[in-house]
Amino acid sequence: MRQATTTTGGHPVSTHSASAPTGPSGPGRLPRRLVQLYAGLALYGASSALLVEAGLGLEPWNVLHQGLAELTGLTIGVVSIVVGAAVLLLWIPLRQRPGLGTVSNVFVVGIAMDGTLALVPDVHSLALRIPLLLAGVVLNGAATGLYICARFGPGPRDGLMTGLHRRTGRSVRLVRTVLEVAVVATGFALGGTVGVGTVLYAVAIGPLAQLFLRVFAVRPAPVVSAVVAPGQPERAILPG
Repeated sequence: MRQATTTTGGHPVSTHSASAPTGPSGPGRLPRRLVQLYAGLALYGASSALLVEAGLGLEPWNVLHQGLAELTGLTIGVVSIVVGAAVLLLWIPLRQRPGLGTVSNVFVVGIAMDGTLALVPDVHSLALRIPLLLAGVVLNGAATGLYICARFGPGPRDGLMTGLHRRTGRSVRLVRTVLEVAVVATGFALGGTVGVGTVLYAVAIGPLAQLFLRVFAVRPAPVVSAVVAPGQPERAILPG
């Protein structure tokens, strides 16, 4: 077994994968992993859009995306794609290797954000904005569990963090904190929304992601023995 550590919302979360071909990364689980990857990324974008609609504070990188959207007149989803692609270029000097999930993350999250924002009507009542905020945070945790468990590579922003961690020798938590403080401060200065939702996200996303990592973990494929009949009870032995 090997252990992989990733982070979300500044919180390290550990997952495990089997080294055998029939494990979580084996071909027997590929269709499910692909579904998890794209469902997770789409849900991540949709959940971020709910936080935008709530207007009570965004997750750190989307504070920057919203600020840049205000500055440029582009949609927040398009800005997310452009920033993601720019961050991915920073992987080159850090010698990071992108995966299918990394590249997909750049495009799917931004498209899903803009699509959800186009479908969800504007809300102004606090009685509606608070449930939107809570739903966005919980769904974001579920989305994180889905796409991390798919194991197709980290998102560009997480890869930047882990690359800087390896190159500088600084702790993951310190690198994450510096990056997120920088993007929040820049985004806020440009007009991005910082508020109670930002704080709630920072506090809740770690435990939520850990919970959903357990829920969506891809189990190892069953090993079919030469002496065990497939589809029969576990102790049914074939005649010799």
